Amino acid sequence: MDRGGTGTYRDTTFTRDQLRELRYAGLLHDFGKVGVREQVLVKQKKLYPGNLEIVQQRVQLLQQRADLQFERERAEFLYNHGRDGYAEAHARFDDTRRAERDRLQRCMEVILQANEPTVLREGSFDELREINAQTYLDLEGVERHLLDDSELRFLMIGRGNLDDAERREIESHVTHTFRFLDQIPWTNALHGIPNIAYGHHEKLNGTGYPRQLTAASIPVQTRMMTISDIYDALTAADRPYKPAVPLDRAISILRGEAAQGALDAELLETFVEARVFETVRQDVEQRRSSISRSIITD
Repeated sequence: MDRGGTGTYRDTTFTRDQLRELRYAGLLHDFGKVGVREQVLVKQKKLYPGNLEIVQQRVQLLQQRADLQFERERAEFLYNHGRDGYAEAHARFDDTRRAERDRLQRCMEVILQANEPTVLREGSFDELREINAQTYLDLEGVERHLLDDSELRFLMIGRGNLDDAERREIESHVTHTFRFLDQIPWTNALHGIPNIAYGHHEKLNGTGYPRQLTAASIPVQTRMMTISDIYDALTAADRPYKPAVPLDRAISILRGEAAQGALDAELLETFVEARVFETVRQDVEQRRSSISRSIITD
């Protein structure tokens, strides 16, 4: 941008203080995540590990019951009929057992697949609803759903891995960041840092958070930060809740956002044409190499 933007930003330049202000805002923009519960921050799937383990144990219990039912029916047949017709009855009982175990295994496969977070909204949840409708008797004889309503609600999250309450908690980090940064006695040259960081999840069309700002209220520095932050979130390999998205796919998603009026299309094209991400990647690789050499030397 500072070397010569295009279109609306053709004559836009930044002073050294403004660049430093933007750098500090970038370094501190997510500081407010210290105010978010760790289990929410590091959540990898739609269900928490303990909840998934309970579902798996439930399915395993019902599979064991199918085995026990097979043994009971087999023993009762022998007791009542002896060996006469036993081979045919055994095959029939075994077919029933296998069908039940296969059904439960299929249910578990559907649950595990649904438990994976997605970058974009996708899929139908009809199979999950069918699983939720199935019931069984627990060890105390109480009728329960194979998948309870709370588990179903989490598994039916259409995008990402957070439900509405968890998402609001994550989104609160922006306000935490602003309140923290606003307490710092910045110099006059750096006084814009809190507001630049405050808007990094806002969208030009008002669909962002936490204040649903529109284009007129979002400064260029924040628009730049938003593009960089989304790209980083998409392509980062260290996020516990998703794999890294390939470069081309990340650019495509960003352009889709720009087409909907959420991101600044001109700034995005400057970002892409300048190959900013390649510069960052090279810098990261150089730092890793330097750290490795230092460790070897030590």
